Parts: sequence; C-alpha cells; structure tokens
Amino acid sequence: MIIDIPSTTTEKINKKLVEVRETGGAVTLGRVLTLVVCTLDSENAEDVIDAANEASREHPCRVIVVARGDRSAETRLDAQIRVGGDAGASEVVVLRLHGELADHESSVVVPFLLPDTPVVAWWPDKSPPFPAQDPVGRLAIRRITDATGARDPLATIKSRLQSYTAGDTDLAWSRITYWRALLTSALDQPPYERIVSATVSGLAEEPAVDMIAGWLASRIDGPVRRVAGELRVVLERESGSVTLSRPQTGKTATLSRLGAPDSLVSLARRETRDCLAEELRRLDPDEIYHAALSGLTKVNYE
Repeated sequence: MIIDIPSTTTEKINKKLVEVRETGGAVTLGRVLTLVVCTLDSENAEDVIDAANEASREHPCRVIVVARGDRSAETRLDAQIRVGGDAGASEVVVLRLHGELADHESSVVVPFLLPDTPVVAWWPDKSPPFPAQDPVGRLAIRRITDATGARDPLATIKSRLQSYTAGDTDLAWSRITYWRALLTSALDQPPYERIVSATVSGLAEEPAVDMIAGWLASRIDGPVRRVAGELRVVLERESGSVTLSRPQTGKTATLSRLGAPDSLVSLARRETRDCLAEELRRLDPDEIYHAALSGLTKVNYE
C-alpha cells in the first residue's frame, strides 16, 4: 500500500503513520534499525527504494528515504508512506524535499527516527566528502557510501581513507566479499607458500577492483600491480601462481592453480541489495575495510 501526502509537514506524516499502524495492522515492533537513505529525486530513486526494501527482508527496519529535489523550486515537503508488499519487511517513508528544504535533510529526518534503535545512513549516489561530519552522518553509527557511480571512481575510493571514521564503509568493498573468500580458500591448500607479488586487472573505472588490490596490498609483503584489462587476480608464489578470473559480464569464474585442475565457481556480480544487506549485518567498525583503504596507497597503478 502506498499513501501519497503532498505538500505536508513532518507532524502530519507522523500522525498518518500512527493511523496506518492502527487501522492496517502495520507495526514497528521488532525493527532492528532505522535506515536513512539520502539520494536525489530522480528516476533512479525507485531503484534505490527497491534495493532498501529487499535488504529489509533480512533486517526489518524503518526506511526513511530523503530524496533531494530542485533547490530553486518552491520550498515544499512531499511524502509517501509505503507498507505491506510495497515495503518489503519495512515501513518506508519517502520524503521529497524541494527548495530550501533540500539543504536541511537531518532536520526533516529526526522526527521519524525510532527510539532506542541504531541508525544507518546510506548514500547510494553522491556522498558527502566526510560522511561522519555530515548532519545525517552524525545521526548514524554506520555510514554506507558507494564509489561505483562517482564521476571519478578511483579518486573517490581513495578519498575514503582521508575521511574515514570508525563505522564508515563502501559498497565497493562488499562487492568483493566472495572474491576475497575464494582467494583465501585457494591459499589454504598446499603448498603453503607466501605470496611474493600480485596483479589485479579489471575495468579502469571499477572501484571494487581497486579494493581487491588494496586488500591484497594490506595483507602481503610483495608488490601489488593494478592494471586495466580482463577481470583477473593473479597471486604469484615461488612454486607457481594462483589465478581467479571471470568474464566481465559472466557469472562463472575460473580458479587455476599449478598442479591442480581448473575449478569453475559461481561468482556473479553482486546486486546492490545484497551488498546493502551484508553491510547491515554488522554495526561495528570494519577494520579490514580500513586496512584495505590504507593498502591502496601501496598499489602500483600501470
């Protein structure tokens, strides 16, 4: 069920939420967190809401979507309340800010925060330079960004180190979870030799590939190269190499090791909703992510 409330106030929206809860049986009991989504009021906003809805099926929460509209327009707050099948396992409040109101996201968000539940902020497109210092970011214990759609993805993911505060993360990091798991598993087989060097290749403007390189640089003593080309990670050991590769648009990767037959493994590109759900599983600082950001400073780009 979707209820439109045009040209309204936060007080009227909250009253409508109570009314919907009492008449329709929608409850906020059992919500484990409040997810605040800061996005632009564009055609992509529905995709963002869908991703949050899907992630909420694993993490029941209240989703507050703050969609910034035209700052030159008349100041106005339009809202939608989504419950039931249109809201996954959540209670979704969509707030569209027009005019000067677009510069006051946190003030509009605060009245809808659930008491005694942690707040997670997600910027699916353009994010603030210092998420922890952003007015919405200050409300949250976890702050999720995504460098993938940035104008300069490499510069953006590298800038995350300078702005890092405990609780920050980026979806470019969770997109490589299965890559990290497969590479770690491959090295957990004989011969147990150290990695002397690594080469990571992929699209030049894919920050997830940069995060693989940064993670490896933070874990091994040898040099790590980042090159543009086919999607591939090559780990060099004294007795031979370990290679994990996958076609750019493929769903199956090939794991090659010296002295063993090639293995085919499922490794499709992760959807945003899956990455978001993973990040919502943990509300503590991700120290390995921080180490991978630091490792980016050691990567040799060619």
